[in-house]
Amino acid sequence: MQTLTIPVKGIYFDQIKAGTKPREYRLVTAYWRKRLEGRTYDRIVLTRGYPKADDAERRLVVPWRGYELETITHEHFGPDPVQVFAIDVTGGAL
Repeated sequence: MQTLTIPVKGIYFDQIKAGTKPREYRLVTAYWRKRLEGRTYDRIVLTRGYPKADDAERRLVVPWRGYELETITHEHFGPDPVQVFAIDVTGGAL
């Protein structure tokens, strides 16, 4: 089973878990291109920070639904528009 693991900040983890944040954003960099472009996964494991292996409360498993390229402006990335991978994290827990 192919799994993409994405650690996220607590505030974003809570929003994804509540269903109010449908996408997780990652800058278009060589690091993320290598992990996303031309690849598919069975699932995404979102972690609240870097939990211990047995800490299920800080892990959320959702089906892989792909990504889109978007240009956004967000305080986390600075004041200028940036191109990001908008990874779909909807679909509820597996």
